[in-house]
Amino acid sequence: MSNFSIQSTKTGLGQPVSGPALVLQSAFSARYDLDITTGEFLRPGIAEPGTSVKGCILIADRAKGGVATSWLLNEMTRRGTAPAALVFNNAGPVMVQAAAFAGIPLLDGFNEDITRQLNSGCRVTLDPVTGQLTVPG
Repeated sequence: MSNFSIQSTKTGLGQPVSGPALVLQSAFSARYDLDITTGEFLRPGIAEPGTSVKGCILIADRAKGGVATSWLLNEMTRRGTAPAALVFNNAGPVMVQAAAFAGIPLLDGFNEDITRQLNSGCRVTLDPVTGQLTVPG
């Protein structure tokens, strides 16, 4: 994938971070989709078996879930199994609160479907303050 940047319509939260992208074509629930001890997906069909969010920049269409998301992401951060950052087309207020509580950088609000612009495995750099997601070439 060649060098390009995608600009969010919003300012995100957290510090700049780089890492491998893990792109999901579906909505994502931290509470019901992840094993907190490994970071691996529990729900069949969301990702390849054995795929973990640990250290990845998780990119998904939208977030779903309730207030337990904050507890779960915070516990994953404590255990070292959390994603390095979260990127959504639409995060929703519950996920924004959860990311802030867990200290996980987050960005959402793109004019184009972010899940169609990137591939899993490519390295990305996220700067939540500027709203910029970059794929170095």
